[in-house]
Amino acid sequence: MKKTVPFNQSGVGRLPNDKPVLYRIETPGGKNNYVGVAKRGRVQERIAEHLPGSDDPIPGAKVQIEQMPTIQRAEQKEKGVIARAQPKYNKTHK
Repeated sequence: MKKTVPFNQSGVGRLPNDKPVLYRIETPGGKNNYVGVAKRGRVQERIAEHLPGSDDPIPGAKVQIEQMPTIQRAEQKEKGVIARAQPKYNKTHK
């Protein structure tokens, strides 16, 4: 399942927490600024760590999640997306 919400506290609070996810923080134009993964049960908390005023802020207008069957699958897909899209705020090819 994919879901896109505004990148703010109320949008992040509406995201499902029941499966691991691959998430993308996007600019107003839809360009990837950051790609990451979050474990089941930690989706909202992990994405909230990037909101303005947090410890690791990433600028963005919306966040898109894609639920995955396992955290390993999410991490595999994350590597591919980072290699292809090279989001501005991801560390160089982690």
